Amino acid sequence: MSSGFPSMTAVLGLVAIAGYQNKEKIAEMLGGAGKNAPAPGQGGIGGILGQLTGTGGGASAGGFLSGGLGELVDRFKQSGQGATADSWVGPGPNQQIAPPQLEQAIGPDVLDALSKQTGLSREDLLARLSRELPDAVDKYTPQRRLPDRG
Repeated sequence: MSSGFPSMTAVLGLVAIAGYQNKEKIAEMLGGAGKNAPAPGQGGIGGILGQLTGTGGGASAGGFLSGGLGELVDRFKQSGQGATADSWVGPGPNQQIAPPQLEQAIGPDVLDALSKQTGLSREDLLARLSRELPDAVDKYTPQRRLPDRG
């Protein structure tokens, strides 16, 4: 797994695999309801999260995902795509991101890890994430700010 950004990798993996199927549950966890979420590896979102990160318990899935959103926005800012990521969190329309810019922002290490864990090709991952990520981050930040990293 991507050794430096496991939370971000998990968030991206959830978006890529689940798409929008579990958006309400993930948004609830990110909003603080995740305190009672199952630990990674115990089924549901926690099970997906545990599979993607290789963790077996400990921190709540909600705290892990909240940290992942912060890592994601940090990576976008470091790659010159901060305004794009900020548009997803803040009010107003969500800027779209093309697969090449997305690949630059999240990096080849994270893409390789996601491809290995999900079985999806890099191209398929980039296509799914460029389509789903803006709305997913917007939905997961209903307070128009990043959740506290826990």
